[in-house]
Amino acid sequence: MSQKLELKVPPVAVWFVFALLVWMVSQVLPLVRLAFFGHQGLAVLLFVAGGIIALMGVLEFRRAQTTVNPMQPHQASCVVDTGIFKLTRNPMYLGLAVSLLGVAAWWSTFGGYLLVLLFCLYLTRFQIIPEERALLKLFGAPCADYMHRVRRWL
Repeated sequence: MSQKLELKVPPVAVWFVFALLVWMVSQVLPLVRLAFFGHQGLAVLLFVAGGIIALMGVLEFRRAQTTVNPMQPHQASCVVDTGIFKLTRNPMYLGLAVSLLGVAAWWSTFGGYLLVLLFCLYLTRFQIIPEERALLKLFGAPCADYMHRVRRWL
């Protein structure tokens, strides 16, 4: 059953669902508020930083002339290991997670922060791991070497 979700839902759509859930939790179940002075400023900073991180990944893919379509990893033309990809194998997903953390910081509820963790777990299971399988199949040893050298998230 869970394999049916692999590579099926665009990560940006997943982000929007989780952002909506963060907001809903803050409105309906604000059980533990974690607001602190400056939390909204930090939220904006995280949101923008996440966007920049993701954009850096997209631009590096464009430079390498490979697909940025996360639903079609088998269409990749190369293993990108330059730029931000020297620091993280998944800058677009890291950027989405950081920006979602910004959304959670804005609303500052414990449940919102938990949803960021669930978002990362979902992306790892249903997007990243299937992508890695496809890339290993396509590129073999060079991809395995890259995966050994660079961490999945950070």
